[in-house]
Amino acid sequence: MSFPIASHEFKPRAYALVPCAGVGERAGVGGPKQYHPVAGRAVVAHTLAALTAVPRLEATLVVLSPDDIQFEHHAPDFLGDRAWVARVGGASRAESVSNGLQELLTRGAQPHDWVLVHDAARCLIQPDWVQRLIDACEDDEVGGLLALPLADTLKAAVSGPSGESRAQHTVDRAGKWAAQTPQMFRLGLLAPALTSALADPDTAAAITDEASAIEMLGHQPRLVPGAYDNFKVTWPGDFALAKRLLSTRS
Repeated sequence: MSFPIASHEFKPRAYALVPCAGVGERAGVGGPKQYHPVAGRAVVAHTLAALTAVPRLEATLVVLSPDDIQFEHHAPDFLGDRAWVARVGGASRAESVSNGLQELLTRGAQPHDWVLVHDAARCLIQPDWVQRLIDACEDDEVGGLLALPLADTLKAAVSGPSGESRAQHTVDRAGKWAAQTPQMFRLGLLAPALTSALADPDTAAAITDEASAIEMLGHQPRLVPGAYDNFKVTWPGDFALAKRLLSTRS
């Protein structure tokens, strides 16, 4: 599916979509990691503050679990005409994003508009990185994502005799990138891509980000250099690192 470049009068809008329905089991903080405090406020509050500061974004939609009663407490400053919340989250990230896309359509977004999906737990995102992605992809036929070329040596692991992990062989890192977010695609391309992937349990399990759904349609998303600071808070030690990095920002 392709979308012609719109005239100035009908320039596509850009929306941010933040899936925020996860439980954060790997974080080990006794609850959803997006609500854990880091440098004075919840992880998701940092994330939303950065997205709100991007002028090119028409609005930011946060997708919550239907039974979420914590969000407003942890993100009290997420207010105004550009701050949208929908409790339509699903059992997986892909389902939450798919439901969020339908919510955007209900609120007036059009198929040719761009959607930038961003992890709630990537709380070190900066507005200029988001703008870099928009600048790189707004005239692209497919769209793209922030990512970094892999620098470390990669090992394929197997279980040892006592259940420990052991390196089986080294994986060639040439041409391999670590995907980040935001990931920016047209609503009219991403919505059917996710719907198609979610219809089959085998393909649904392989959808770990939005780009993977687009790739299943045969498209090649653009890789836009991201930043090392743009990591997803996942493991217990990540919170301390995020705190140190956020504390050094003016």
